[in-house]
Amino acid sequence: MTRIRMAGVVAALTLPAALNAQGDCFPSASSNEAQTFAILSVPLAFTGARAPSAKPRGIAFGLEIANLPRVSRAIATPTTCRPGKGPENTAPIPLIVRPRLAAAVEGFLVEVGWIPPVSIGGVTANLLGLAIGRPFALTPSLTLGVRAHAVVGSLRAPITCDDDALDDPASECFGGTRSDDRWRPGVYGLEAVVGGGSSRMRTHAGVGYARLQPRFRVNFTNAQGETDRRRVEVDLDRVALFGGVTVPLGVVRVTGEAYATIGDAVTARIVLRTPLR
Repeated sequence: MTRIRMAGVVAALTLPAALNAQGDCFPSASSNEAQTFAILSVPLAFTGARAPSAKPRGIAFGLEIANLPRVSRAIATPTTCRPGKGPENTAPIPLIVRPRLAAAVEGFLVEVGWIPPVSIGGVTANLLGLAIGRPFALTPSLTLGVRAHAVVGSLRAPITCDDDALDDPASECFGGTRSDDRWRPGVYGLEAVVGGGSSRMRTHAGVGYARLQPRFRVNFTNAQGETDRRRVEVDLDRVALFGGVTVPLGVVRVTGEAYATIGDAVTARIVLRTPLR
C-alpha cells in the first residue's frame, strides 16, 4: 500500500511537467517560425559597421539606428508550433536604436552595445552586444579587419497575441489577455571586412558567418483562463554580406551600411560616432 501511495505522489508531481513539456516546439530550419526568427535577427547582429583602421586609437561613442525588416503575413503564420494560426505580431516597432562604445586596447578594438530596457510600442528589450576585432594592414590604403561578435539578453513583446488579435473573434486570442512573450535572439558571429579610402570618405565590404540560437517563450492566458507557456527553439546558420560608406560631419563620423543574411532579409543601419578622447 505504501508503494502504491508513493507511486501516486510521484505521478501527481511529474504529470503536469510532462504535459507542459509536450507543448514545447522545436521547428525545422525550413519552417516559418525559423524564417521569422532569422529575419528579425538581421538588424540585431552587432556588426562593426565601419571600415577597419590599421591602428585603432582612443575611445569613441556611437549611436546605431537600424530598420526592422518586414516579415510577410505568409511567413509570420506558423507552420509547426501553431499551424494555420496567426499571423503573429512581428513588427511592433519599425526601428532599433543601440548606443555603442568602442575602445582600442593593445591593437584590438573592443566594442560594447546596449539596447536598454525602455518600453517602446509594447516592446521592452535588454540586449547586450559584445565584440572584439583585430585589424591587419594589407597595403598602405587597404586594411583587413577580423571580428567576433555576440548579442545576448532578451526582449519582451506581445508577439503571439497583440491587441488586434484579442479583438478578433476568429483568433484563438479572442477574449484573452495580451501576451507577454519573451525572445532571446542569441546571435553570434564572425566577420571579415576590407576597408580603405581617404580622410573624406572610407568604404568597406565584408562577409560573415552568423549562428542564431533563438529561444522563445510564449506567455498568454486565453478566455478560459488557461495559460500557454510553451517554448519554441531552433538553431540556424547563416552567411552574411555587408558593405557601407563612412563620411565625416564635423567631429562626428557617419556610417551608412547595408547588411543582409542570404535568403532572409536586408537591413539598413546608420551609425554616428564621435571620439571621447
